[in-house]
Amino acid sequence: MTETDYLLENRKTEAAQRFAALSALFDPATLRQFDACGMAEGWRCWEVGAGGSALVRAIAGRVGHAGHVLATDIDASWTKEAASANVDIRIHDVALDPPPGEAFDLVHARLVLVHVPERERALRNMVSALKPGGWLVVEDADPALQPLSCIDAHGPEQELANKIRQGFRALLSKRGADLGFGRTLPRLFRQAGMAEIAAEAYFPITLPECAPLEVATIAMIRDDLLGHGIATAEEIERHLRNVRAGVLDLSQPPMISVRGRKPR
Repeated sequence: MTETDYLLENRKTEAAQRFAALSALFDPATLRQFDACGMAEGWRCWEVGAGGSALVRAIAGRVGHAGHVLATDIDASWTKEAASANVDIRIHDVALDPPPGEAFDLVHARLVLVHVPERERALRNMVSALKPGGWLVVEDADPALQPLSCIDAHGPEQELANKIRQGFRALLSKRGADLGFGRTLPRLFRQAGMAEIAAEAYFPITLPECAPLEVATIAMIRDDLLGHGIATAEEIERHLRNVRAGVLDLSQPPMISVRGRKPR
């Protein structure tokens, strides 16, 4: 996948706000997965499709000076802020480029593979980079399970939010995103030969971070919404006023988190 194939391009100025909101929203759930894997000082970790810097810094803090974090993305514009003595930042396509020739204790990707057309190849590459006994954690959204922005669509404000969200999903699908990918992860882990597989779903509803995430996302896809006739300029501005006014109970699709261990 190239950067131009991706609807939510890292190079857009609103990407930093979006990464900050995603991190605030999802980092606690992700860190619980790392705890379940036993992440400790000295671990070598590969953060795939890192995007922003917050989670990379959190991992670096957990593995300490004796550990190492490789953070990769097709565009590391915002990830580079996390560079440090135990953090290496590289431009890398997890599906198309050879996997790093390093034996990692943990490989993690969050909200990445759903956007990668060659997602199963990417998964194989991540498994191949694990050392025996190493952990793979993949977390991806499943918008098809819950496609609405406002699950309680009781008025015109909520109906407008859902119309825009459904248009956003259509745009993602046209770019090759698999909107039902998250649910397939446990099966794909089994097919990859992983052991000790466990999965859960995290479904944010009416959390404070949902509003800035919505504002940043709409700013990034505004031209696409207009160009595809999904919403008018007036509808977009009305929706953003509703978001900022706090009259919407915004939700995000379930994020399905799966962890598994490479057999020794």
